Amino acid sequence: MDVLPRVGHVHITVDDATWHFIDASGETVVLVGLAPGPHRVLFELADPTHRAIDSQTVRFILPE
Repeated sequence: MDVLPRVGHVHITVDDATWHFIDASGETVVLVGLAPGPHRVLFELADPTHRAIDSQTVRFILPE
């Protein structure tokens, strides 16, 4: 596999979904379409080979 040595990205997983999305833009991430209630978003900083370097979970509640 060819990888660029300095191009990392973020894996973003919402509410323990079985899928995640990847962002490498460096722009603000905006989540839309979430239902009211508690949510958890996992952000994983990953290297070019998708190996997680660091992670942080953010928990929040959307009001009705």
